[in-house]
Amino acid sequence: MSPRPTAGATAAPAIYQCRLRHVRAAPVRHVFTHRTWMWLVDIDALPRLPRAARWLARFESRDHFGDPAATLRQNVDRFLAAHGVDAAGGRVLMLTHARSAGYVFNPLTVYWCYDAGGALACVLAEVHNTYSERHCYLLRADQHGRAMVVPKQFYVSPFYEVAGRYVMSLPEPGERLSLTVTLHPSSGPPFAAQLRGTRRAGTWQGLLRAWSRRPFPALTGMLFIRGHGIWLYLRGLPVVARPAGSGAPP
Repeated sequence: MSPRPTAGATAAPAIYQCRLRHVRAAPVRHVFTHRTWMWLVDIDALPRLPRAARWLARFESRDHFGDPAATLRQNVDRFLAAHGVDAAGGRVLMLTHARSAGYVFNPLTVYWCYDAGGALACVLAEVHNTYSERHCYLLRADQHGRAMVVPKQFYVSPFYEVAGRYVMSLPEPGERLSLTVTLHPSSGPPFAAQLRGTRRAGTWQGLLRAWSRRPFPALTGMLFIRGHGIWLYLRGLPVVARPAGSGAPP
């Protein structure tokens, strides 16, 4: 899996060893940290793994937005066209969990979409909730992917209504990964999620090293989210009912 460098974009594939931190200030203060790892891939040049290792990492359209029968590239292009963005077939980098051992869950997948000249055209933030629904936000970014604001349109946590706004800082990763998403609800203090990571080789050997340290990253992430949700519920945090048809099905 040799990297394919392009002007204005980081070489891919790569694996990022990550630390996720959530900070909730009120009505119940709760801070937690979870360690995981994620892939950065070029959707036009997905990793080519040895057959024996492919069950550890697969990148499939059915796990993301759009038509599951189409390619990742086709779905991104259709989404951009529907929102009036012409990236002219430029490179698209995707940060995500791969499907591992038949399972995948991605609270957040980020796509950096470049035009043919290598300039950042936009950023896509694809959000999944634990009800098997998803929603994709299109973010008009500066060249560094910073300070993007978008209204909240999708039910994620059962403790927040679909209201308020997100402030997202999603700069393209290099040797380091540093992403921040802050929810400013319609009332109350903000909720912040930070993802920090360090780049490692996106090879099958790198995959085996990452897997040996933290197997089943998507599954453990899902269990971690559910466990903390139960803890907050038992602490008395009120639950907001999920609106019908709040997101696209898988």
